[in-house]
Amino acid sequence: MKSRLLFWGIIISIFGCSKPVPEARIDHFEAFVSNNVLPRNVDIWLPAGYDSTTAQRYAVLYMHDGQNLFDTTTSYGGKEWQVDEMMSRLLAENKTDSCIVVGIWNTPKRFFEYAPQKPFNLLPDQVKIDARVEFQGDSTPLSDAYLRFIVEELKPFVDTRYKTKPDKNNTFIMGSSMGGLISMYAVAEYPDVFGGAACLSTHWPFSLKGNSTCFTKAVIQYLAPGLPRLRDSKFYFDFGTATLDAWYEPHQKMIDSLFAANSFDNRHFVSLKFEGAEHNEKSWAARLDKPLVFLLGK
Repeated sequence: MKSRLLFWGIIISIFGCSKPVPEARIDHFEAFVSNNVLPRNVDIWLPAGYDSTTAQRYAVLYMHDGQNLFDTTTSYGGKEWQVDEMMSRLLAENKTDSCIVVGIWNTPKRFFEYAPQKPFNLLPDQVKIDARVEFQGDSTPLSDAYLRFIVEELKPFVDTRYKTKPDKNNTFIMGSSMGGLISMYAVAEYPDVFGGAACLSTHWPFSLKGNSTCFTKAVIQYLAPGLPRLRDSKFYFDFGTATLDAWYEPHQKMIDSLFAANSFDNRHFVSLKFEGAEHNEKSWAARLDKPLVFLLGK
C-alpha cells in the first residue's frame, strides 16, 4: 500500500497535478513600532498549510517573551519553548485547531510591562516603593499601556495581514512567570478580546527577594468583583516544585479557591502541579502540550 501511495505521489509531483502544501514558517518583524510602549521584535508562526489565498481562517495565540519561543540562539540560556515543534505535533495528531502564534519579544521594561497595573495600585505604598527599587523602575507599571499595544496596535495588524478568526473565542494569550500575570490580567481587562489565558509558573510573589502573599491578595481583591462575568473565559494555571516554582503552591491555592468559589467548571479553569519541574524554558517546553490543548483543543 505504501509503495502505491509513493508511486502516485511521484506521478502527481511530476505532472504538477496538485499544489504544493506550504511549510510552516515564521515571519519576523523587527522593532515593531508602538505609540504605547517601546518598539520590540515580533515573530509570527504560521502552521504548515497556511495559504493566504484560501478561505481557511485561524485562531491566534499571543505569547510573551517571544525571543524564547522558537529559537535557541535568541532564547534565555539557550533553551527555547519549542512552540513551533509542539504546535506542529498537536496539529498533526488532530488535537488542536489550526492556530497562528504571535511571539511578542520582551524589552528592558519587561517587569513593569508585565506587572498588572490595577492590582499594583492596591498594594501598600512601601511595597510599591520596594518593587521600584528592586526592579529599577521609576514609574507605576506599564502593563495597561502594554495591553493597549497588543489590543489596539498589534492585533489589528495581525488580523489585517493574516487569515485570522478575530473573535474572542479564537483569540488567546499565554506566558510564564511574570508573563503568567500579564496573561491573566489581559483576559480580566479585555474579556471581549481574549477568550482565555494560559499562565505557567505564575510569579505571584511579585518580588524575587521574598515569598510574600501581598501581591496575590491584591490580585484577588482586583479579580473578585468581576470574576463572575469571566466564567465563559478559559484560565489555565500551573506550577512546578523546584527552584523559584517551589514558592508558588500556597499562592496558587488562594487563586484556585477564588475560582472555585465562583463556580468555574473544568472546561474553563484548570490548575496543575508538576512535581520536580523548575522555573525555566526547558520545564515549560516539557508540558507545553497541556495549555495548548486546553486553549485550542478540539
